[in-house]
Amino acid sequence: MTYFARFYHLPLASGSRPTPRYFDLRVRADGEGHDFADGGIRLRDVTVRYGRRIALEAVSGEFASGSLTAVVGANGAGKSTLLAAIAGVKRLAGGVVNGPARQRLAYLPQLAAIDREYPLTVSELITLGAWREFGAFRSPGTALRARAAAVAETVGLAGRLARPIGEISVGELQRALFARLILQDAAVILLDEPFAAVDAQTVSVLLDQVVRWHREGRTVIAVLHDLDLVQARFPSTVVLARRCVAWGATEAVLPAMVARCRRMR
Repeated sequence: MTYFARFYHLPLASGSRPTPRYFDLRVRADGEGHDFADGGIRLRDVTVRYGRRIALEAVSGEFASGSLTAVVGANGAGKSTLLAAIAGVKRLAGGVVNGPARQRLAYLPQLAAIDREYPLTVSELITLGAWREFGAFRSPGTALRARAAAVAETVGLAGRLARPIGEISVGELQRALFARLILQDAAVILLDEPFAAVDAQTVSVLLDQVVRWHREGRTVIAVLHDLDLVQARFPSTVVLARRCVAWGATEAVLPAMVARCRRMR
């Protein structure tokens, strides 16, 4: 079932009106479980503003269900904004995002957005991936704690579960955040610079998990800067420069980005 809503902007005090006059939102609330066949994301004329500045302008395209896509572009091109718009944490100024219901989507922002001073252990951070199972007024059960320990072992953190997150390395924190995503078990996974500032061994572990998600039929979208990594491991690529410059197979799209960069020199 698809729910549709149209939101109209109120006129400004001067009598003028923002452009566009309205934006549409469609959210499909389909079945739950482990069927990821409906994990596609479709964008139509998606526009996002920060005040008067346009961060994304009229971006349209489709992330096919089960696809593995890199989002690339220069700093300020709108890459992080695109993920935030898909995740629903950044309000659209215009356009439509079609996709699975919010509970079937997992979003990992950049590490800089994580408060490492918050008093959580690694185990508690990972367990939050299953928040919907226990909520604000219950403690995680024994079975859930066992699952959290199992996914911690998957990312190489079995011996770090009792450590506060402020006392572990950047790479270990990112491993813990990936473990939380595993426990969340979402159909769509959004990763904002997941390999930035982490060691090579951690990158290898996390890449293996990304490939595993892809093989399971989940839709994975990652903001990346390493074009060699994109070319080697990501079949599809979106190139942004506030607008969509190119979208398609990586082998065809990356040359378009390189050519654009040369023209701008």
